Amino acid sequence: MSELYSKNVGVEFVERAGIDVNQLIDKLKKAAAAEFTTYYYYTLLRMHCSGLEGEQVKEIAEDARLEDRLHFETIVPRIYELGGELYGDLRELHDDAACSAAYLPQNPSDVRAVLRVLLDAERCAVAIYTDICNLTFGKDHRTYALSLAILHEEIEHEAWFQELLEGRASGHFRRRRPGEGPYTQKFRHVE
Repeated sequence: MSELYSKNVGVEFVERAGIDVNQLIDKLKKAAAAEFTTYYYYTLLRMHCSGLEGEQVKEIAEDARLEDRLHFETIVPRIYELGGELYGDLRELHDDAACSAAYLPQNPSDVRAVLRVLLDAERCAVAIYTDICNLTFGKDHRTYALSLAILHEEIEHEAWFQELLEGRASGHFRRRRPGEGPYTQKFRHVE
């Protein structure tokens, strides 16, 4: 087989641009792990949002939860395209996530405590994708485009939870459908 067909040209250009592909794969895996665990913990947190105040939070938490699953599904193909692979063990995924797990507060019926957990998780996600965007800007156009799309949605999620917690305006508009992912939907492989 010729050398042309044995190399991944996309990876070669990323390396030529000065990116350590193994470091990038590691960052993407940690981000994917954070999205996957966040999806799980948001499912748990959403179940505890009850009463009038909780019902208001539940719909927005559901949008963020489903979009975080979409973020996971958006990142995973890129990990493999770069020559990486996912964790073989869920415990390893959980422990290697870029963000601390979004936990159930001591008083799970305290909606404000739930909102603080949600807000902290979104702030961590904003930091992760800002870091990946800074690393890939002008060097790895595909990873940059994916990460920037996710970053847009994570910034919105942060604003939603901050609005609910602090009563300030966020510019939140209701999604047309739950988990729509207006910025990442163009990367969906299946509907």
